Amino acid sequence: MVSDKQFQQYLRQLSLPNVGENGQAAICESHVLIVGCGGLGTAASMYLAGAGVGRIVIADDDDIELSNLPRQITYRSNEVGQSKVKTLADFLKAQNPDINVRTIKRRLHGSQLALEVSLADVVIDCTDNIKTRQAINKACVENRKALVTAAAIGWSGQLSVFQFSKLATPCYHCLYPFEELDTAMKCSESSVMGPVVGMMGVYQALEALKVITDLANSSHPELKLFDGLTGQWQSLKISHDETCSVCRDSKTTTGIKNDPIYRK
Repeated sequence: MVSDKQFQQYLRQLSLPNVGENGQAAICESHVLIVGCGGLGTAASMYLAGAGVGRIVIADDDDIELSNLPRQITYRSNEVGQSKVKTLADFLKAQNPDINVRTIKRRLHGSQLALEVSLADVVIDCTDNIKTRQAINKACVENRKALVTAAAIGWSGQLSVFQFSKLATPCYHCLYPFEELDTAMKCSESSVMGPVVGMMGVYQALEALKVITDLANSSHPELKLFDGLTGQWQSLKISHDETCSVCRDSKTTTGIKNDPIYRK
């Protein structure tokens, strides 16, 4: 249940008819894993901490660089060279002392990634390389955990939500069935407008909270595309890849065989 202090702190949220005290209690008791503490991870984590997510685990092996500051908004110029996870954890705990923040200063992979995913209620992929994204997706499929993934390059952003606890759900590998990108397409090496990254990160936080409060759209997952120059959104349905090596054994194809699929 929500304490008197929590009731006052989160009043604007729990006063929403479709959230209420039960929804806020679910948020306060939830466990979210954020992989990547760059522009996406900093924006998402701020709003999740503010919303009262009880346990936040943040994983990243990088230190803060000067070029990070325009889009990774929790970091300050006097913190250049310091650990991203430690600095972000300090920020989040100062923002909301009642939440628990655990840091992992390394790249998650293998059995440790699987363990951290299995412990979480929602996994937020804020990484910048396709190999790590595929590993996170596979761990979420195997552990049937909700995955919220996003990316931003240039003036463009994209976001998808996969609820793997549901039957007949395509996965990230169905959308992007490869393990490597050309160097020119790598997020970490491409130009980007900071607020676009922030928008995608905030959107990830919103989608995670909808999953936690059972308000997320449980229908077929979509790829949402954002154009920062025009302010326009486009939604494209994601279809199962019948040959997908990740989720083919866990999906049901009835009624979805002819759905369109977007590949980039």
